[in-house]
Amino acid sequence: MLATLSAAGRIRQSPVYYVRDREQVLISTLAARHKTSDVEHTGWASLCVMGHEPPYPSLTLAGPAHIRTEDIGPATAAIAQRVTGADEPPEPASDETLAAVGRVILAISMQQIGPVSYIAEEPAKG
Repeated sequence: MLATLSAAGRIRQSPVYYVRDREQVLISTLAARHKTSDVEHTGWASLCVMGHEPPYPSLTLAGPAHIRTEDIGPATAAIAQRVTGADEPPEPASDETLAAVGRVILAISMQQIGPVSYIAEEPAKG
């Protein structure tokens, strides 16, 4: 779940797909989305990721964020691979092609990592 801060000071949350690139988390989104304008205004974002099987681990990270419009084809393709569950990423699109459909990359530098948590399984009774 991506969290950004609106110009009015309200927190917005959006479920997103992402990939990690060294010390950054990359999210493909549309330039016209609120998350894009929020990051352009505040320069900050937070992401909470959660496992969907016991023990339901979660991790929250936050840090400086910016919008990328150059050299975004490979990251967009890697995110598309996660969305579709394909074995291989699609051929990366050019920056011009992605700009024509309004695609950008929201990049978060992992400055703060934590908390990491999980829900412990209860011991079997009997």
